[in-house]
Amino acid sequence: MGDSMTDTELVARVQHGDKSAFDLLVLKYQHRIVKLVGRYVREPADALDVAQDAFIKAYRALPNFRGESAFYTWLYRIAINTAKNHLVAASRRPSDVDLGSNEDGEQFEIEDMQSTLETPERLLLTEEIRLTVIDAISKLPDDLRTAIMLREVDGLSYEEIATVMDCPIGTVRSRIFRAREAVDLRLKPLLED
Repeated sequence: MGDSMTDTELVARVQHGDKSAFDLLVLKYQHRIVKLVGRYVREPADALDVAQDAFIKAYRALPNFRGESAFYTWLYRIAINTAKNHLVAASRRPSDVDLGSNEDGEQFEIEDMQSTLETPERLLLTEEIRLTVIDAISKLPDDLRTAIMLREVDGLSYEEIATVMDCPIGTVRSRIFRAREAVDLRLKPLLED
């Protein structure tokens, strides 16, 4: 069982009782799934637990996997649903990420960023734009936020997003358009200056 095995081959092996083939699928996708779940569940330890739960659910559901979509797309959908279920169970919403500090809560200083050739004013504007985009996305409804993140961060195609979100491609396009429109509206005052 080398790296050359496709997801389809690995899934078939798991469906025929080869548990080690699932280990290879976990190794292949664990970082992506943890990153995906981390966008919903902000506490790193909780995100790891939710990602593990998603893999367990996928393993249990794999006998019924028919291959109508790519394994990766199917797994993404399970992970998103598991993360959302975790949030509902915990009765909390995703919190805003403080991207201006490190893990110890220390604030980054402008001097740390001045190693680049850009001017301090330019760096401040870039940072303000970045924070505005993150804030705008975090305030989107779940369906819009999920669609834009799957497209812009994960690089999924509209077809893959439609499968993950279990909706028509037209709905995906509409959600991404509305999400981009909301972000653009928040950026407009910054860019007009």
